[in-house]
Amino acid sequence: MPQMTRAAGVMVADSQVMSLLAADVPELDLAGHSFVVRGPSPLEGAVEVSGAKNSVLKLMAATLLAEGAYRIANVPRITDVGLMAELLRAIGCKVTLPSRSVGGSLIVEVPAEIEPVAPSGIVDQFRASIEVLGPMLARCGEAVVALPGGDDFGPRPIDMHLQGLAKLGVEAETVDGYVHARVQELTGGTIRLDFPSVGATENLLMAAVRARGTTVIDNAAREPEVADLCEFLNKMGAQISGSGSGTLTINGVDHAEALQPVDHSVVGDRIVAATYLAAVGIATGEIVVTGVDRDHMAVLCGKLGDMGMEISADGDSIRACVSGRLSSAKFSTLPYPGVATDLKPLLVALLATADGVGSVTENLFAERFRYVDDLRLMGADIRIDSHHVVIEGKERLSAAKVKAPDIRAGAALVIAGLGAEGETVVSDAHHIARGYDDLAAKLNSLGADVSRS
Repeated sequence: MPQMTRAAGVMVADSQVMSLLAADVPELDLAGHSFVVRGPSPLEGAVEVSGAKNSVLKLMAATLLAEGAYRIANVPRITDVGLMAELLRAIGCKVTLPSRSVGGSLIVEVPAEIEPVAPSGIVDQFRASIEVLGPMLARCGEAVVALPGGDDFGPRPIDMHLQGLAKLGVEAETVDGYVHARVQELTGGTIRLDFPSVGATENLLMAAVRARGTTVIDNAAREPEVADLCEFLNKMGAQISGSGSGTLTINGVDHAEALQPVDHSVVGDRIVAATYLAAVGIATGEIVVTGVDRDHMAVLCGKLGDMGMEISADGDSIRACVSGRLSSAKFSTLPYPGVATDLKPLLVALLATADGVGSVTENLFAERFRYVDDLRLMGADIRIDSHHVVIEGKERLSAAKVKAPDIRAGAALVIAGLGAEGETVVSDAHHIARGYDDLAAKLNSLGADVSRS
């Protein structure tokens, strides 16, 4: 395959990205701040969940498929959205980030010509950046994408992305930390994923929309965020069936004009909703979480009910009531509709104050345990055995100075502080801003005592 050199000269320094984000989103503190949690205190009230991080980033990538102006509503004000905005700008788009005064809508204006290069410096800060690969190939027939970064909890190679794209006729190689990919014409084919990878499913889905003929993705991811992307693409004019199932069938559209820009509202964030449920499980009290579909959390809600949480749903609201210590339980992380791997740190924190011995088995990312030592500093009794975590619950944790290693682990340490005596300080909490829209203020609205320093 001929060498592609467009990537030269497009490196963007981390400091430059952060200054651009700070200018765009002045209310976000992108420095290495801390959360200070003073516990214990029960929670009471209602909290609204915004759009899912794991959906909005892919919807933003999908706008590259067709020229025009897109309006995406229910967008969370998180750092990763700002990073994706900068990536789209580097590719040639104009992006207006949401402000609180306009109801959380984001606008992406995609030009007639885009530059199919995703530069390092932006890409290496978040994993969802690889999702521009499929749309750029579909739009331009070529793409240069730096290898992605994001939370560090074990290897997450992009082999399935590239193997699936090869089934559509794409030639790709990795050179000096960049994926160089090219295709004369995307051609439909049958792809069976070795594992129902969300990222690979979404990348292949977006490429297949413009492939000639029919593409079948078997063993596809079934997550609600994938279904949200399918809905977005079908609104644009794509022909996708099987959304929400393990088999997606895509009839490719035959010309660029068949796809049009659309307005869309992002599905509610089930992981953030689960964070508040775990919080009340630790702190006790009664809360209502709004803006999320309970069906997307059915397995988790069932398990929480078994632990003693009074939990019920009404429309897009979930009510949870906890009057005392929950009973312990056993969890296993699995692809949807199972318990999401993102929930593991939250569940370990929850079990740290439950009555009895519980466990969480990690079946997806073997190294996702870096927060355990910090929970131990807070008095948690936790033992790691291979990919299992065994937790003997304590009636009360102790305040400590801890450090957030990633988005969900950082949030888990914050909510653990709700069940600890004294003042817990969670440093490196800039990670939390990547996935949570103003977590401190929302917890405070429920009666917690959380501040930023």
